[in-house]
Amino acid sequence: MGKVNEDLVKERAKCTFNVEELTYFLDGGKDKTLERKERERVILTKREELFGGVPDEYLSHKEKYENSMRKAVTLFGLLRKHQQDNNTDLTNYRNLLSGVLGASISQDGSPFGLHYIMFMPVFMSQADEKQQEKWLHRALNCSIIGSYAQTELGHGTFIRGLETTATYDPSTQEFVLHSPTLTSYKWWPGGLGNTANYCIVIAQLYSKGECHGIHSFIVQVRDEDTHMPLPGIKVGEIGVKMGLNSVNNGFLGFENVRIPRTNMLMKHAKVLEDGTYVKSKNNKLIYGAMVFVRVVIVFDSVNYLAKAITVGARYSAVRRQSQLKEGEPERQILDYVTQQDKILSAIAACYAMKMNARRLWDTFNIINDQLHQGNMERLGELHALACCLKAISTTDSSMFTTLCRLACGGHGYMTSSNLPPTYALTTASCTYEGDNTVLLLQTARFLLKTWRQIDSVPLTPTVAYLKTVSAPGHSDKWESSVEGIIRGFQIVSMRKISSCLDSMTNKVMSGMSQEDAWNTTSIQLVSAAESHSRMIVISTFYEDMSKAMKTMSAPLAAVMNQLIELYAVYWTLERLGDLLQYTSISNADVIHLRSWYEELLRKIRPNTIGLVDAFDIIDELLQSTLGASDGRVYERLMEEALKSPLNAEPVNQSFHKYLKPFMQGKL
Repeated sequence: MGKVNEDLVKERAKCTFNVEELTYFLDGGKDKTLERKERERVILTKREELFGGVPDEYLSHKEKYENSMRKAVTLFGLLRKHQQDNNTDLTNYRNLLSGVLGASISQDGSPFGLHYIMFMPVFMSQADEKQQEKWLHRALNCSIIGSYAQTELGHGTFIRGLETTATYDPSTQEFVLHSPTLTSYKWWPGGLGNTANYCIVIAQLYSKGECHGIHSFIVQVRDEDTHMPLPGIKVGEIGVKMGLNSVNNGFLGFENVRIPRTNMLMKHAKVLEDGTYVKSKNNKLIYGAMVFVRVVIVFDSVNYLAKAITVGARYSAVRRQSQLKEGEPERQILDYVTQQDKILSAIAACYAMKMNARRLWDTFNIINDQLHQGNMERLGELHALACCLKAISTTDSSMFTTLCRLACGGHGYMTSSNLPPTYALTTASCTYEGDNTVLLLQTARFLLKTWRQIDSVPLTPTVAYLKTVSAPGHSDKWESSVEGIIRGFQIVSMRKISSCLDSMTNKVMSGMSQEDAWNTTSIQLVSAAESHSRMIVISTFYEDMSKAMKTMSAPLAAVMNQLIELYAVYWTLERLGDLLQYTSISNADVIHLRSWYEELLRKIRPNTIGLVDAFDIIDELLQSTLGASDGRVYERLMEEALKSPLNAEPVNQSFHKYLKPFMQGKL
């Protein structure tokens, strides 16, 4: 490789803070950085196996899966070495997912992903001790590969509507799994197409003629030796998608497939030998794994966005285009304020979501412990928080990834930039594990319930502001500060929630059913939940980063404060309509905010590259011609272009077969 691009060298020299200090903070401490680097070192011992060969975009769908399987076996073989101590709690899984697994060796996902992201966590949270003794070690060692089958061809978010049945037969002490309709076929489970041989299946449990709702069952779908589908199992791959094709999503149908009674996951609820159903003492505990997955998705969104930003920022420092003044050299496109608007707002968003992901993880652990002790006081809050942060983080990650692609001009459209694959990953996350609109509606349901009870029950921490800003005499005077912006968003959220309840009440009073009133108010409800979510993200970023800044060096703390302000002002300007409607913000305030925003862009501009270098994403994992650490954009673009099979020969056979005869008038 040649030397580092001079513009990138100069950008790094401008940085006013210690990049390594920021990296340690983002990783959670120097020890965590060293652990991550060790994992990366291990990965790079298999550099050629994992990163060499023909780029995936030139492979057929079948070849891409086979190549991803080869890489997955190599990667997860290395991962086994990091599990020798058998630490299998959710904390360790989050660390693995945000480290080795979250690094996404493949730009198009992994066929082993769901084994770790869903199969293992759900099994650990819902299987009893005997079941874990039987299955968990095998799953950890990947002697079995699992998937998680919940969504069906005809049902997704509405879990109660799932059609797959598991009917208990006491005469044989077996459950009979059946797919009564085409729409009851499981659809989308990752790895199920050709990879997994076991699966956790969500089905309607029937015993003694009564339906007891959805429950989880572990089902063998393929022979462990031959990998052939077992009798009664109809399994395959669902076909090409916009992205994540290496995930190997599958379909699964059952034709009266029998499994032992003990294959029902029985940590919380169970069926006795005679068919008696024993209800869980706390049926809410089954939601722990689902919330955990949404926590992981928030972390994933941060990781994806960090990649996109690194590409966009470095390219913007290297690319020169046009002149600001005649006779001057072409300028770095990062010098243009419109470019700074795209890149720096995305950087601020990534740092904001990083802090929120940490807070969500801590909140999850606190409330999950309380649940297992029988305290369900904050369960609704946890569910609403996980819903809204999953929705906001994935939506923002997708939006800002698009901005980064646009910031790279035409070159950002190249697959080799890794921006199109990253966009496919981020936009997919807006749908899986809960459609974002539906999740915001679930958050809205919690907010309406809280508003109705505001004077009768103590409010949980994330909604305590509703009582504060709705209290008589509370001042809603606009203040152009981060604290003032947070209060502004609190007022917007409170008044939107109040307006939704008033609207629904009026509709019900006029004769509309409660359900129809909810449906016709749903656009407003989503808007109210989004405002609440945005307030949560801004306030958490402000509170947690402000605490962290007390232990940072002064130069780094100053830049972090600028990022807080930039993020808060950015979203204030983006949501001016709401603020003008519900707060006392004035035209003069708006003019001041725009000036403040432009000044923040100017201040942060010299630290742009330092802020993305701190993510410390090695080139092998970034996989981008535009974002490599040496800034050799044009050389890398040409190197990748020459890998195209169409460049393997000077004249393609289609010339002689089609083009030449056509040009000669023979076709």
